[in-house]
Amino acid sequence: MKIKRIDTNSRMSQASQSGSLLVLSGQVSEGSSVTEQTTNLFNNIDVLLHKAGTNKSNIIYANIFLTDMDHYEAFNAVWDGWIDSANQQSPSRSAIQVVRLAKPEWLVEVQIFVAV
Repeated sequence: MKIKRIDTNSRMSQASQSGSLLVLSGQVSEGSSVTEQTTNLFNNIDVLLHKAGTNKSNIIYANIFLTDMDHYEAFNAVWDGWIDSANQQSPSRSAIQVVRLAKPEWLVEVQIFVAV
């Protein structure tokens, strides 16, 4: 089976597709707060989904990594505005507190699995 890769560099691909499953690498973003970082990374996800020919309504599952669970409600406030739950498009997900992400200034990382 052929694998399609999107936004690839020498180390990784931002997204990889096999058949009807698209997996996005953990998405992070700059910003001074978890709200700003979450908003920016969702914009990045929207761009990658567009490049793959799909959209957020087809997200199956999301892994959410927070460096502090005290940011959970701020993250959810942005998530709730991004996901179309009124049309039953809320994917399955998990939220996990981690000790640290790859850069200490990153507060949140989101990895998603999408049907295409």
